[in-house]
Amino acid sequence: MPKGYWIGQLDITDPAIYNTYKLADVEPFKDYGARYVVRGGRQESPEGHWRSRTVVIEFPSYDAAVACYHDPQFQAIMAVRKLSSIADVVIVEGHEPEG
Repeated sequence: MPKGYWIGQLDITDPAIYNTYKLADVEPFKDYGARYVVRGGRQESPEGHWRSRTVVIEFPSYDAAVACYHDPQFQAIMAVRKLSSIADVVIVEGHEPEG
């Protein structure tokens, strides 16, 4: 079964509030088996426009990724993130190699 991923691009507008979000997202991510693959760090954008921060979160399945996003506990936490950043988020299904 292919894994699921959240890919987020953010511009942080209030670092103090955003740090509150980062501390609060740990529990729902743990509940859904998520792990950070990319969490900020250096980046380069050789084509197109990207926001200043990129985050990639891996889930055990696409269904788990979708369920976590719509979970009421995460939605409450996300309200805090929305106070502190502008974001674009996509949920995608991973690729399973053939063979």
